[in-house]
Amino acid sequence: MRAVNEYIEHTNLKPFITDRDVDKLVSEAKEYKFRGICVPPFWVKRAQREIGSANVKLVTVAGFPFGYNMTETKIEEIRLAIADGAQEIDVVLNISALKINMDWAKIDLAKCSKLIHENNCVMKVIIEVAYLNESEIIRACKISQDTGADHVKTSSGFATQGALEKKISLMRKTLAKNVGVMACGGIRTYDQVMDSIEAGADLIGTSSGVDIMKEL
Repeated sequence: MRAVNEYIEHTNLKPFITDRDVDKLVSEAKEYKFRGICVPPFWVKRAQREIGSANVKLVTVAGFPFGYNMTETKIEEIRLAIADGAQEIDVVLNISALKINMDWAKIDLAKCSKLIHENNCVMKVIIEVAYLNESEIIRACKISQDTGADHVKTSSGFATQGALEKKISLMRKTLAKNVGVMACGGIRTYDQVMDSIEAGADLIGTSSGVDIMKEL
């Protein structure tokens, strides 16, 4: 198994993040050798500057946090984020469309996927498991996989729950081996990280990365 820090995407998507918060996030990622950091689109350019030549992936979001933006809006968010230096884009699934079985949930992701992969970037799809039943989680995973998702992510971190082991396990069983599962939402301890990995997570999104590493 990889070292714990190599699973962690160090995250700060709070509403009031400042330039100091971004700089701190980057500094901590460098110090603890986290896989990457996730920042709001507004701060991508600054984060890229602070990362410099360090081996830290730069991640941001599109359609955040609810996913019901128009596809054209998501596409523009993605285009700007990549231009500013983002290497990975976490796209929020349109749950409104999924809930009523509209094909648009798949069409939306397919259009985002095309742009992301044309630019040699990684797409993670946030499906927000707190709002989905088991059959909807399976369908969301299959739609994400079919449209080219590199990873499927449990939560935006804004829902009532995120990284529940049974839901991580369901996602892992549903997805092909070449599609990763990212556990996010309420992970604050080393034990929670290990439980998520045991359930099938390939990546961990958390704002408590430093505290988790200090536990070790």
